Parts: sequence; structure tokens; C-alpha cells
Amino acid sequence: MRNFNFDTATRILFGKGKVNEMTPEILASGSRILLAYGGGSIKKIGLYDKVVELLNANDIFFVELSGIQPNPRISSVREGVELCRKHKLDFILAVGGGSVLDCCKAIAAGVPYQGDPWDFMMMKATVQEPLPIGTILTLAATGSEMNGNAVISNEETLEKRAMGSQLLRPVFSVLDPTYTFTVDKWNTAAGVTDIMSHIFELYFTPEKGTHVQDMLAEGLLKTCIHYGPILLEQPNNYEARANIMWASTLALNGLLAAGKIPGDWATHGIEHELSAIYDITHGAGLAIVHPAWMEYVLDENNAWKFAQLARNVWGVKDEVDMSAARKGIAAVKQFFSSLGMPVSLKEADIDDLHLTEMGKKACLFGSIGLMKKLNPEDVTAILTSAI
Repeated sequence: MRNFNFDTATRILFGKGKVNEMTPEILASGSRILLAYGGGSIKKIGLYDKVVELLNANDIFFVELSGIQPNPRISSVREGVELCRKHKLDFILAVGGGSVLDCCKAIAAGVPYQGDPWDFMMMKATVQEPLPIGTILTLAATGSEMNGNAVISNEETLEKRAMGSQLLRPVFSVLDPTYTFTVDKWNTAAGVTDIMSHIFELYFTPEKGTHVQDMLAEGLLKTCIHYGPILLEQPNNYEARANIMWASTLALNGLLAAGKIPGDWATHGIEHELSAIYDITHGAGLAIVHPAWMEYVLDENNAWKFAQLARNVWGVKDEVDMSAARKGIAAVKQFFSSLGMPVSLKEADIDDLHLTEMGKKACLFGSIGLMKKLNPEDVTAILTSAI
């Protein structure tokens, strides 16, 4: 196991009614806030009214930014930056799923930066003195509530790129599972797939001697496998919603990466190209790409790790690593399909017109991946195999 420093940074307020503890957390960092949210679902579930009530009761000035879309756009980031500057705002409250949270992180970084916020995604700028952020989560998927990562889409160039900084970790996050009761089956399933994909990214490294991290990852995967199908049939099941929500947070808060090489991440890089062009739900795109990636990178040198997953998570009894590995990959694909997720490009109505282009864009900054270094031709081959 490698040396590491681990700092959670984010204060988690988990459970029913925890939004009532939000205002002291805000006032510890700011008093003029940007209230950001998506398409209005927070109004349907009464969360918007509750947040506004709490802000008004504590004389906290706020300006709203609404309409943040899934696969959040750089145009929303730019709009948020201008609002913060115009009204001299000093705190951002992100209410919604990962898209809203990611957008707000980019806004927080962009306010003190004098250039275009897209520079962060293109590695032309580093985050310095961002505005503090608080979040209220309404969708369990991305883990953005407890990390410093963000992914933003550029609708003009059809690119989707990531940025990240420890400075962008939220200072607090409210995690009330009841706010996810109304999430529909598609987005619930896509969220579970997203969580599992994050765990896979961190699980698949060539290192040995990371037993703690591997066991934690396998436990979280089993949680998703157990509770995911339950949620599709019982959307108001608090126990299931709570366990999936906490699994989402733990999957990407740094815990699983501590003491290891920080993951493979090729699959996410490839999926970003899919959703940049076709605007597919992120979790659905990952359901297509991740099994295809597994099949492509599997070889005699890394079969032991895939076999470990197959045996410990899926209960495969095969003692031969390569055949056990293949059975485990088949189980992943079958489970994603059982959730109603597409596991091929055809199932998602995605054509083959841009495969070469996506291969090139995925490797814009060089080869990607860890289990196997992938060049543009490899990425194109993986997408081709997913047709």
C-alpha cells in the first residue's frame, strides 16, 4: 500500500430533515449566496420552498440560477459566474443532482478567474480561491457532494471535459434520502450504474496489497447490486434510498483511492465523448462502455483482478482466472441490462458515424487508462465492439 494523506473536508448532514441544519453551515462561510438548481423538480417535492424559507428566516440574501441541465453546459457556468460577480455573492448553494453540483464547482472556480471558465476543462488554468460551496443532494449517482471534481459540456464544440481541485470540495452537503423518492426508474438505474462505474474505475489497478480498499469497493458494489433492483420496484423505500445514497458518496470521496494509484478512468473518458455528442445520460453511457472496456483490456496479466471481482462480488466459483474473469464481466453486463440500462450503442439509438472522432477526442491529452494504455485506435475499437 502506498503512502497517503486523507482529508474528508466536507461535513455531511445525513438523514431526514437535515436541511434544517443548513443555515449555520452557510453563515460560517458566507452571507450572499447563489441558489442554483436544475429543471424545477425541487419545486415539485417542496424542497425549493423549504430552502427559501430557511434563507429568508436567517436574512440570507440570494440570487437564483435555474435551468442547469443534465450534462451541465459551459453556458450555465458562464451565466453563474456573471451573477456572482454582479451581485457580489460569496457562497454557492447547489440543490440537485451531480450536474447542478458540477456546474456550481465550475462557477466557484470561475468567479475569481479572469479568463473563460472553459480554460479549467482544457487544463489552461488552475483553481485558486474559489467561492465556498454547499450542496443539497436530490440524486444519488456522481458522488460530487463529497469531492472536488466536476465535468462540464461545451455545446459549441461538442466536448465534455473534467476539472478538479481539493479546493472545490463542498464545505457541507445535506444528504436526505427522502429527496430522492421521486427520482424515476431510468435515472435511479442510471445513478446505480454510475456509482458502480466509479467503484470499478478505482478498483481496477494493477497493484496488489490493497486488501482494505478492495474489500470496501466490493462491499459497496454488493450494496448496489442488492438495493438497486429494490429501488426500481419500491422507490419510496427509505432503507434502499439511504444505502444507495451513502454508497454514492463513499464511492468517490477519496476513500477507495487512498493508498493506491488513483484509478483507471479510461471508461469515463470514453463515455464523455458519447454524451458530448449524443447527450446520453451519463450512467446509461457507462453501462454501454464499461463492459466493452473490460472485455477489451482483459489479458493474462490482469485476469487475476477481474477474477477477484467475479468471485468476491458475483459468486463465481471458477478457479481459472481467465474464465472466471469472463464470467464476471458477463455478470456486470447482465446486471446493467436488468436495471433497464442499454448495454450496446444500438440499444441507445447511437450510430457509428463518430467512432473515430470520439477515439481522437478521448485521447486529446494523450493515451488514457491504467490497466491498459489506450490510444485513439483502441478507443475506437472499444466503441466499435459496443455497437
